[in-house]
Amino acid sequence: MQNIDASQLTDATERIVTLRAQALEHMHRHHGDYTNHELALLASRSWLNSTPTCQHMLRRGMMAGDILRGLTPIIDEHELVVGKYAYPPMTDEEKLELELWNNVAQAAMNQAPGQRAHMAIDYSRVLTEGVQGVRAIITRFRARLDLSRPEELEHDYFYRGCEAALDGMVALAGKYADLAEQQAARAADPQRQTELYEIARICRKVPEFPAETFAEAVQAMHFATFCMCAGNQMLLFQLGRPDQYLWSFYQRDIAVGRITPESAQELIDCVAILLNEYTPRGLAVGWLVCGRDEYGRDCTNELSYMFTQAVGHVRMAYPACGICWHADIPPAILQLAGRLLARGYSHPAIFNDEVITRGLLRLGLSHRDACQYIHSACVEITPIALSNVYVASPYINLVQCLHDLLGIPASDGSGGGDLPEINTFAELLRKFRHILEENIAAGVRGENRNMMIRSSGGGFPLLSCFVNDCLARGRDIDQGGARVNWIEPSFVGLANLLDSLAAIRQFVFTERLFTLAHLRDALLANYNGYDEVKMAVERAPKYGNDDDRVDALAQVIIDMIIHSCEGQRSYWGDAIVPGLFCWIMHYVLGLETSASADGRASKFPLADGSGPAQGRERHGPTASVLSATKWNHTPMIGGIAVNMRFAPMSNIDSLVPPMCQVLETFMRLGGFEAQVNVVSAETLRAAQAHPEQHRDLVVRIAGYSDYFVSLTPELQAEVISRSELEL
Repeated sequence: MQNIDASQLTDATERIVTLRAQALEHMHRHHGDYTNHELALLASRSWLNSTPTCQHMLRRGMMAGDILRGLTPIIDEHELVVGKYAYPPMTDEEKLELELWNNVAQAAMNQAPGQRAHMAIDYSRVLTEGVQGVRAIITRFRARLDLSRPEELEHDYFYRGCEAALDGMVALAGKYADLAEQQAARAADPQRQTELYEIARICRKVPEFPAETFAEAVQAMHFATFCMCAGNQMLLFQLGRPDQYLWSFYQRDIAVGRITPESAQELIDCVAILLNEYTPRGLAVGWLVCGRDEYGRDCTNELSYMFTQAVGHVRMAYPACGICWHADIPPAILQLAGRLLARGYSHPAIFNDEVITRGLLRLGLSHRDACQYIHSACVEITPIALSNVYVASPYINLVQCLHDLLGIPASDGSGGGDLPEINTFAELLRKFRHILEENIAAGVRGENRNMMIRSSGGGFPLLSCFVNDCLARGRDIDQGGARVNWIEPSFVGLANLLDSLAAIRQFVFTERLFTLAHLRDALLANYNGYDEVKMAVERAPKYGNDDDRVDALAQVIIDMIIHSCEGQRSYWGDAIVPGLFCWIMHYVLGLETSASADGRASKFPLADGSGPAQGRERHGPTASVLSATKWNHTPMIGGIAVNMRFAPMSNIDSLVPPMCQVLETFMRLGGFEAQVNVVSAETLRAAQAHPEQHRDLVVRIAGYSDYFVSLTPELQAEVISRSELEL
């Protein structure tokens, strides 16, 4: 920041404090569920009314346009950036109409299963070309079509769907401009009147036309994001790298005195709060900052600090802010991150720009595209402006793969069977690999089925306008129009698997303390009556303690996963890209999994990322970091989450240097991503006992952050059980 130490925290303005309080109240009033009945009603009306049109892709575009055109605008007091749901009350007739749609008519609509969103659109196109520029591109492509050719007739309908959707985007901006002018005319406060007239002016300009000022660019950025969510009826659009695509607007406005750093920060904070106003709890939306460009230059600038500062000003679950670390990153930005984390804000996460860029280059992206990536929600990596990636699709339970081999069924009865004859540990690993390959192949088949169904039954023309190369190909994102169409399965329970394998190798095949059959019986009994087995597996080496006896198994398993994925392809012919993160699936899959050979009890959550299992770091953070980086993270572009929980210190800033040192060591050793909780078990238990006093306590779960008091008791217990590392 100008004339101050950029690593220091700043205070939020009175406006932001007020907007934050309003957003928290809104969230608690809705119980974190932002289901919008108006949006559903508009979608149903559009689909039924467009039936005579017949052509599916045009109808999908018309539906997006009709939703946006029909939404009720809302501008709350103090807001400077606009775009969120109004939640108008429904009449009895509208309730009946929607009930008939939900219970009868919707079943006749083509379904679009599978993953969606989890991406950043082409914000440069939004800001520099606007809707007008996108329309001009579509006009040029349509002019070249030969409609006597069947495939080009399909292209034409796709383009017409895009135009219909874009019309709705402009119409909604106009409604916001009208509302701002109406409120300005009634405003008693001259300052608020000026602000409202400025909002109206900006909404008349963007996103229809290119932005010219920082305020216009910020509004266009947010409005495009909101329209992607509303018009496409989906969530989890990330804002990409705003410190890069907004930088020229900021520089120009600062140079001519149009804005100050303080007024720019307030606009950024307004956007951060709005993300919390229409994104349900339990998800992750936000941005990344810093990193390198395609020429290897550091991208950190003043806006990088400001978008990071927003975390401390807003102090809510969103934005999911991440810093892209590299060897030449300015120390001040890491110090700022440390100060935020030391205060228990759970953001930002630290991503390894060097590791991730190498991984994307390995997948065939150009250097330019490899530098432009986003954490698509939690930690799954997708390329900005190019992505039709099915992230976390599916989640694969590594422990259950081992259990399938041992004949231990999941809670739903799947798996199980006879225990095969296994005479050596190497033989066990070979048989495990076969089961793992079968699970991956089955998962990919399921996602390819979804892609196939979506190619005819889906369609998102509005989104396709801002994802390359949909317009150039004349094909919707669901028809393979995007440049990148990966599937990213995520593997859950790595640490549990490693600890289980280490115990089996030691006690079954080396010491021969018990047989596999005896171990299986102990696991089926949840160790009840098998105290000798329980005691043995608990003293086996544990991942996370710099012990090569177990750590070396990590690369063995990772190689199995990578090679198994390389033998598969997505429906559109693209790569299958693995990851190791779990969102809440460590909890969900844990409930379905019997006791495991690492000493974990039946139904207890699996390990919460690719770091050690809960409570098993016995030798401090350095040993934990060393274990977690002995294997190659580069291929795991599907995302890696390593959770670290540090004990608070009475002098908060005393925690910053040693914590930053641990994080930087993790990065320099090749760690993919690290995320931090600085909160004591005492505080967490107090929040359990008095949730009304801790409504805004945010904690890291497994790739995302959530409000602690809103978690299930089991998830709360899992967070508390994590090791509290002393520095």
